[in-house]
Amino acid sequence: QVELVESGGGLVHTGDSLTLSCAASGLPSKNYYMGWFRKVLEKEREFVGAINLSGLSPFYNGALGGRFTVLKDDAGDIIRLHMRDLEPIDTGVYFCAADLLGGTIARDFASWGRGTQVIVFS
Repeated sequence: QVELVESGGGLVHTGDSLTLSCAASGLPSKNYYMGWFRKVLEKEREFVGAINLSGLSPFYNGALGGRFTVLKDDAGDIIRLHMRDLEPIDTGVYFCAADLLGGTIARDFASWGRGTQVIVFS
C-alpha cells in the first residue's frame, strides 16, 4: 500500500520561500509519478507540479507563474516542492499525490497524503 507523508508547512510572510517535502513508501515501481496539489480558498484541488521518479523532467501548472519547483531526492522516494515569492493567495493545504500514470488533475492520482498547511501573511 502506498503511503505519502507531507511535511514542511508553516507560517510565512509575503515574499518568503518555503520548501515542502513528501516521503513515499510502498511504491511498487520507480516509474511512478509524484506530484503536488493544493487546495486554496474555495477552489477544488489545483495541480501545482509533478515529476516521474525515474528521472523525467518535472511539469507544472503554468498558471502559477513559475514560482514553484518540484525536486526529487536522489536517495529514497522523496520529492520536494520549493515555493518562492509566496503571497497570501498561496495560503492553503498542500497535498502530495502518487500514481503510475500521473497527470495534471486530481483524479489522475490514486494515492494521496493528508496534506500540510501553508499560511502566508501579508
